[in-house]
Amino acid sequence: MAPSKIVYFHLAEQKHNSKYPFAFLATYTLSIDQVAALHIPLGRVLQENHVDRNALLLELLRPIQKAAEASVFLKSLLTTDAIFKPTALTAMQAYAFLKDLPLYEAAGIIIKVPNWWNSKKPPRPAITLKLGNGSQALAGLDALLDFNLYVALPDGSQLSNQELNDILATQDNLVRIRGQWLELDQQKLRQVLDYWGKKSKRGLSFAESLRYAAGFHDAATTDEIANDVAEWSTILEGAQLQKILSFIRDPESQGGTAIKTILRQNLKAQLRPYQLHGVSWLWTLYNMQLGGCLADDMGLGKTMQILSLLLLAQNSNAENKYLLILPASLLGNWVAEIKQFAPTLRYYVLHSSENNIDASEINTGKIPNLTNLNLVITTYGLASRLDFLHHINWDIIIIDEAQAIKNPNAKQTRIIKTLPGRVKFVLTGTPIENNLLDLWSLFDLIAPGLLGSSKKFIKLVNSEQKPQAYSAIQRLIKPYILRRLKNDKRIINDLPDKTELIAYCTLTKQQAVLYQTTVDELKALLDSGVKDIQRSGLVLSYLMRLKQICNHPNQWLGHNQYSADTSGKFIRLHELCSVIAEKNEKVLIFTQFREIIPALSEFLATIFAKPGLELHGGTPIKKRAALVKAFQQPDGPPFFVLSLKAGGTGLNLTNAAHVIHFDRWWNPAVEQQATDRAYRIGQKNNVLVHKLVCRGTIEENIDKIIAAKSTLANTFIKSKREIALSELSNSELLNLISLDLNRALADKV
Repeated sequence: MAPSKIVYFHLAEQKHNSKYPFAFLATYTLSIDQVAALHIPLGRVLQENHVDRNALLLELLRPIQKAAEASVFLKSLLTTDAIFKPTALTAMQAYAFLKDLPLYEAAGIIIKVPNWWNSKKPPRPAITLKLGNGSQALAGLDALLDFNLYVALPDGSQLSNQELNDILATQDNLVRIRGQWLELDQQKLRQVLDYWGKKSKRGLSFAESLRYAAGFHDAATTDEIANDVAEWSTILEGAQLQKILSFIRDPESQGGTAIKTILRQNLKAQLRPYQLHGVSWLWTLYNMQLGGCLADDMGLGKTMQILSLLLLAQNSNAENKYLLILPASLLGNWVAEIKQFAPTLRYYVLHSSENNIDASEINTGKIPNLTNLNLVITTYGLASRLDFLHHINWDIIIIDEAQAIKNPNAKQTRIIKTLPGRVKFVLTGTPIENNLLDLWSLFDLIAPGLLGSSKKFIKLVNSEQKPQAYSAIQRLIKPYILRRLKNDKRIINDLPDKTELIAYCTLTKQQAVLYQTTVDELKALLDSGVKDIQRSGLVLSYLMRLKQICNHPNQWLGHNQYSADTSGKFIRLHELCSVIAEKNEKVLIFTQFREIIPALSEFLATIFAKPGLELHGGTPIKKRAALVKAFQQPDGPPFFVLSLKAGGTGLNLTNAAHVIHFDRWWNPAVEQQATDRAYRIGQKNNVLVHKLVCRGTIEENIDKIIAAKSTLANTFIKSKREIALSELSNSELLNLISLDLNRALADKV
């Protein structure tokens, strides 16, 4: 087999020749070994006299002619026969050669050029900006930062004014300064200098500085100018900007002693180390008038961290007002945690579940007196309807379950974003990096302008520079998102093995009507004088009916049509399991009613986009082991719906990260036994236990009694028996089961 012939183009410097500082030579080799190959000048082929000379010449010229079809410079070497001899080049000629390197390489020619030239990133003078080098205090994204501007060589040394004027005056595209060769485009260099010159007259805002430092150069420019600015500019963080960002990027190092002292006096809980770091981060952003996104995993205590922030802010200025906007289903959770952990926080719930208000009356002037209050809590539905909220200068606005405002075009989102707040924080337990438009919408609330306009943002992330855009976005938003995961090694050892949470639910109108009708019927029967065994059976049957109605109205009616929007528990289950599904975690769902298991399983399959498992008293014993084994597989079914009694013993389901009690057995021992199917020896997960409780119903009343461990609870929780409600007097029983319509209905305002 004949040896391969490879053509090489060489460009070398002639450092002592100012007129012709470069030399060109074409060679070829007869070996593919570039190290050991003997380079033969291309011109020697013309001097050969053997019979194969023309064939060899044709073979060597084939790639050169191919490249010359697109390269004017190479075509001129061919037509003048300069390709066959060493040729001295001016800087302008050398630049023409260097710019066509990709054409030569595409034709199969190997290039040897000086090490300082990189065709993808040639050496250029950089217009260098050092942002935020002064000592001015920062107050918000609009705060102006100083910046120093100079032109630097690739090694970082600064050009003098005379040197800059000299290179702007030359016509060459390749110039040597202080022994360094640089690519020049005088027009672009002047244009970018002019761009920054105009910026320097007014200064750069903190938001603009962050954008430029992260690699965004599209603000208020055409795409062409933005590309030139990015290409010819180097952005450096000055001392002050570095200090500011270090405070935000490293919350673990901030304000520990002062924060601990204040919280020790006001917060009725001991923060875990990672929670204290989160509070420090929130407090740092707050003091800098910057917003943020607390995106901790479900169960890591986002509520507790926000309450700590509010207590710190209240301690700083007791007159400031804060607004918390959340889904109606979370009102009960927030109120319960405020009462338990932050009792000094003066709050008002702007919702009929806690206060008898009417939205239409408020909008016509009947506004609640908020004079002596710090925190106003309301729902998304009300926040977008109550005009007076727009006339209060809120110190902090907090948006819980922030996925509700991820759609920037939704009317609710647009209205909430116009609420005036000095600092805004959003809370979400779901990953927010998956949909970049959702991410833009969140930052449009907490840091308006930081990600630019939505149109330019979408265009950027869909452009050919997508990898660079993603990297720039990540650098830009990182200081303003705090996300900790339960499986983080720094977190997991600090977590309890099991965390129990009450997940409050509301009733739909259909549920409320059925519930109230049932209470009225039972009252009438009790008033008729039924006694003893007849009374006990009657009470138990009506209590069972109330449980079924709280689960789903059609569980009691027997229609077997379990539409999700007619049950508050199904709606709440969807909220919880959407987060669990998005995190690819597994969940056990317990219910005491076998008849509702198929409906729950079918509903959950739509959330997880795959089927799950079912187990109840009718499941054959032999089949149970196979179901458990399937669930325990890492790629096994994501959810398991179990009847409480059948699933409460003898099962080891430690792959579940979540346990949901869809309905309550009203016996803590029985519920605990079921929970321990996931929380037991061999578990790998920190288990989150969610107990669904309908507000304003018997479920909430009994939950309060059990939680308080009151004397009444002790009298009717009989060892392993369920709560003996049938032993209560008529008045005690009716008080326990009565419906608080304001608390029960989500959409009543």
